[in-house]
Amino acid sequence: MRTIEKKYLLPFILVTSLFALWGLANNMTDTLLAAFRKIMQMNDTQTSLIQMAFYGAYFCLALPAALFIRKYNFKGGIILGLCLYATGAMLFLPAAEVESYAFYLLAIYIMAAGCSVLETTANPYIMSMGSPETATRRLNIAQSFNPVGSIVGILISKYFILQDISLYSVSGTYAAVGGVLIAIMAAMFFAKMPKGSDNSKVQEVQELKSSEIILNSQLALAPSIFYSLRRLLSNRVYTGGVIAQFFYVGAQIGVWSFTIRLVMKELGMTEAEAATLYLISIIGFCTSRFVYTWIMKYIAPQRLLVAGAVLSTICTLLVVLTNNWLCVVSLILISVFMSLMFPTIYGIALESVAKSKYPDDTKIGASGLIMAILGGALLTPLQGMVSDAVGINLSYLVPMGCFLVVFIFALNSRQPSKGLNT
Repeated sequence: MRTIEKKYLLPFILVTSLFALWGLANNMTDTLLAAFRKIMQMNDTQTSLIQMAFYGAYFCLALPAALFIRKYNFKGGIILGLCLYATGAMLFLPAAEVESYAFYLLAIYIMAAGCSVLETTANPYIMSMGSPETATRRLNIAQSFNPVGSIVGILISKYFILQDISLYSVSGTYAAVGGVLIAIMAAMFFAKMPKGSDNSKVQEVQELKSSEIILNSQLALAPSIFYSLRRLLSNRVYTGGVIAQFFYVGAQIGVWSFTIRLVMKELGMTEAEAATLYLISIIGFCTSRFVYTWIMKYIAPQRLLVAGAVLSTICTLLVVLTNNWLCVVSLILISVFMSLMFPTIYGIALESVAKSKYPDDTKIGASGLIMAILGGALLTPLQGMVSDAVGINLSYLVPMGCFLVVFIFALNSRQPSKGLNT
């Protein structure tokens, strides 16, 4: 069975290219913690507000984005996401002029709002481009290009921000990214994209059985969402996936946010030198994701997820207990072993919805999985507080606990879901 059908090949390539864009934003944001710590003399708790703003926007915009694409189409969601992303990046310039940390947090929030809309749109769009049986593999292929953007983001940060740490080097770099995004948005606007299947109107008729309500689209929307949420919450695999995604994202962002700081402490490197090892960890993350996608031809995604969670937990424990190069190598290996988690959790959870009686629930379901990215906003500050209190090595107990949650989900997701089909 083909993973990507020929008729979807070009749209698949175009949408997959967008996955690199939020990877770029994610990892450029990670380096901002080290930059603002030095520029504004902040501690780890204060700089972690950057991640709180970034991933808080993911939580706030995911459901509105799902409703937007449900009412309009996937292409409209892509254009909206790019517009918000570019606007946030451009706002870094006035933030530098007023030298306000709060203004920077606002710019980061708007930029991340765009990323949230893009992710909420692109992930289910990719999964819909072919057979449900190959949806998880298809999403893993697309997600494999996300770390490519991460690598570019780290290189940009290393040579344009961390080499000469100042507010203007930060803001000028982000504004340049904003200019590129405007060009991409124009190209996507004129590109011909399939609208994708949409059975929401038929589903609403089945659910509501009331012609008076259906005649009024505004009145029909709320009951439709209510029934969708009711079914989603009754789906054990889906709800478990949302919980696992919350903790996984908290782990990933925590591991990466403090990588540069930990390497500087353990090996006595500068910010720019430590960024090189951070880049190596992202390259490992990117490469291993392609490898995992290939292995999924032969081994079930759930089993790979179990293995990845166990190995990530072991490596995180080594970061807590060891020092020098053993600590740093273990830190890099975490990225290798956790790389399959986001798309695999996402795919398993959303596939359980797509195979249900009401597959159109995937649009609302997708937003729930993106809202789970809130874990990065809540757990990263927690790790920052632990770091300030007892040391950066011990702070990695936070992501270690998160990987244990992923392990539990991976074990339980191997059983069939018994969702409610009202």
